[in-house]
Amino acid sequence: MTYFSEDDINNLHHLYRINLINSCSGYKSANLIGTKSEDGIENVAVFSSVTHIGSSPAMFGFFMRPTTVIRNTYENIKSTGYFTINHIHKSIIEDAHHTSAKYDTSISEFDVTSLNSEYKNNFQAPFVKDAPIQLAMEFVEEYHIKANNTILLIGKIVGLYINNNLIEKDGFVNLSKAEVAAINGLDGYAVAESKVRLGYQRPKK
Repeated sequence: MTYFSEDDINNLHHLYRINLINSCSGYKSANLIGTKSEDGIENVAVFSSVTHIGSSPAMFGFFMRPTTVIRNTYENIKSTGYFTINHIHKSIIEDAHHTSAKYDTSISEFDVTSLNSEYKNNFQAPFVKDAPIQLAMEFVEEYHIKANNTILLIGKIVGLYINNNLIEKDGFVNLSKAEVAAINGLDGYAVAESKVRLGYQRPKK
């Protein structure tokens, strides 16, 4: 096996280090977060850090890099209090990834890709049309991670839309049926197949 000490990691070329550390954590969720500014400009951006916080109340969180430069997603959420989480699926991977490009605040990523926005139940933020799983989120709180100046932003689910054929009898959402993508590192996309589900485990007697 290739071994990297802490010093080795710190001395790597910055792009190599970014790729190495981002990919060695394993596959991550691939989501598009939709927001709209107070001026009505839509924004959609790819994130690979969305994580489950709790089920009661139902909350998700995601990490944001330092706000030392303008972060449209962050600014829109803080100013309006709302955002959407939309699962990336096989047919939109390239357009979804292009939303990582740094466009001016006045330009909507919906206008420079084939992605389309849609609105449901008068929710303030745009959903990504045809995403098999869409979550309407309300901002709850944020935590500043002092060690690297990042932000953990937490929201609660106030609306959940899931394609009918994905929900199994026990509530499990079968992502493989929707060809939902996962991200390895910053730019490696994969579409997983569901192989097996293992039940709740108890100690052996």
